[in-house]
Amino acid sequence: MAKKRSEVKKEDKWNTEAIFATDDLWNKEYKSLKNDINKINDYKGKLKDSVKILKDLIETDVSLNRRLDRLYTYSHMRHDEDIKNEKYKTSYDLAYNLFVEYSELSSWITPEILNINDQLINQFINSEELLPYRFFLERLLRAKKHTLSEKEEKLLSMASNAFVTGDCFSALNDADIKFGFVTDSKGNKLELTHAKYYVYSTNKDRSLRENTFKIYHNKFDEFQTTMTVLLQGKIKEHLFYAKARNFNNTLEATLFYRNINTSVYTNLIETVRKKITSLHNYLKYRKEKMGLKELHLYDLYVPIMDIDEMKMPYDKAVNMLLGSVKPLGEEYVSILREGLLKKGWVDKYENENKRSGAYSTGSYDTMPYILMNYNDLLQSAKTLAHEAGHSMHSFYSNKCQPPIYAGYPIFLAEIASTFNEELFINYLINNTDDKQQIAYLINSRLEEIRSTLFRQVLFAEFELRVHKLVEENIPLTFQLLKKEYKKLYEFYYGKEVFIDQEIEIEWARIPHFYYNYYVYQYATGISAAIAFYKKVINGGEKELNDYLNFLKAGGSKFPLDTLKDVGVDMTTPKPVEDAIDYFDELLGKLKGINI
Repeated sequence: MAKKRSEVKKEDKWNTEAIFATDDLWNKEYKSLKNDINKINDYKGKLKDSVKILKDLIETDVSLNRRLDRLYTYSHMRHDEDIKNEKYKTSYDLAYNLFVEYSELSSWITPEILNINDQLINQFINSEELLPYRFFLERLLRAKKHTLSEKEEKLLSMASNAFVTGDCFSALNDADIKFGFVTDSKGNKLELTHAKYYVYSTNKDRSLRENTFKIYHNKFDEFQTTMTVLLQGKIKEHLFYAKARNFNNTLEATLFYRNINTSVYTNLIETVRKKITSLHNYLKYRKEKMGLKELHLYDLYVPIMDIDEMKMPYDKAVNMLLGSVKPLGEEYVSILREGLLKKGWVDKYENENKRSGAYSTGSYDTMPYILMNYNDLLQSAKTLAHEAGHSMHSFYSNKCQPPIYAGYPIFLAEIASTFNEELFINYLINNTDDKQQIAYLINSRLEEIRSTLFRQVLFAEFELRVHKLVEENIPLTFQLLKKEYKKLYEFYYGKEVFIDQEIEIEWARIPHFYYNYYVYQYATGISAAIAFYKKVINGGEKELNDYLNFLKAGGSKFPLDTLKDVGVDMTTPKPVEDAIDYFDELLGKLKGINI
């Protein structure tokens, strides 16, 4: 059974005291900040008066947002430690509501800046005083036709507090749904949780895998009406904001602010569809090597070769990870070592009511933190490498960029994490002579590309389809969602896989469908990461500096421009095609190992 939070050792917890030493200090800052946010209105109606006033306004806004981020980071971390802890749920709600309150108070800023006449605002932008904020202002002016009046912007800010479908899903998924127990082939009853779902899915006991798959998905099927309403509600929220801001559709609305053409999204789907035989070839090989008459969806995560799952306790995973990132230089290794072993970046293990999964978090004025539910298996070690990539990206962005540009856009977020995974697996392969282990690790990398590229594009296509249905005023029903989802599985996984009925409800358990066109960025991210990996491993100092400069760029440019500057062009199919070719190359290596 999972431990209670109070039973977890201090050294296994993240160091939240580095943000606020006590809850009382958090409360004190909350009260102070709640009063201070009103100072933003001191500038109202004055922005056109001088460059100095506009500069002071921007810096005051940045300062208040830094404080809000720090306050929110602490509260959401404490909340995620134990979602049923009412004390931290309250502080989390207070912090979130304060964000919304400040959003309402400051909603006049963008309309007022955009109302400054063109000649004057151009004069301001080109002034020496506003040079550090030129890209920020140019990005703002680009959105002029999608920015509403002050009154309308305030209403949109207020509306954000009323849209809670994402929170409802999280509460149901992470706290209220209990999966009970599953039975293995020997009749043993094992507790099933989110974290243990993957553990059992990689187990050699096929009966356990099948029971886990069915019980886990059937539990969501019990809530099919609720899940349908929640997903539809979130998509309607996306559509509301898209229409309010005069966009043609939700996809355009989401990508516009990152200056990403919708063709990047649609071309990704088209490119993967054209090369889908690569996935089918791998699945055919998996089926043959496993000696199965039928390859089921619950057979996809277990290693192909008949060897025990690689065990890797946390400390060993850290040591391997530090060895794998040596090509990135001693500074990178030293910073990561300190964070993982001494400074308390990581909340390591599962406990009762802890948020499921893993993520990297933090703010400009905190360390980059990592939530894990570590389970001593290779997959957990890879997840640690992944989240460490996020955290190091945040570390370098915060170190090298001013606060206004430190936050890197979501489109770039999955690149550093996946790049680290590539280094990690490559390091493990190069440090063993055991053919079985090498095959196991190559298979692991193939699975990572399958799940991060092919599977996420399947998700992306589903997400696009259901948004279009809502945009066309077609009601979402659970029968329709199941039908659309199954059709995609049949295409992406082909004839080699038996499409189990339970997969039809899988959409109901994917939290990223509440994030507004997020998942496609896993696929573009792994494609860019593989491109970086090949450059760094096969290149020299220039290629290494290009990658480090990518980490340091933060949000100082639009994301596609940041990548183009270091030689990766995501506006073309090439990075995605090359990633799939790399998948084929790995499959060839796996077939060539005599096991």
